[in-house]
Amino acid sequence: MGKRAIRRAVDRNRLKRAIRESFRNAQHRLPSMDIVIQATQGKDDKNNSTEVEHALAQLWKGLEGDA
Repeated sequence: MGKRAIRRAVDRNRLKRAIRESFRNAQHRLPSMDIVIQATQGKDDKNNSTEVEHALAQLWKGLEGDA
């Protein structure tokens, strides 16, 4: 998560914590693979934590079937 995508350090750290917690809860269902999540510029309208959690849940669900 770079400064270009998410300007404020507080917001970057909050997003990182949300991603880590979501992954920790879903990792037992996921296959062994490396996962990279990259924030892109212009996507900082997802400040709502429920929207972020929902997007991550969909991501984990999509990865469950892949191996």
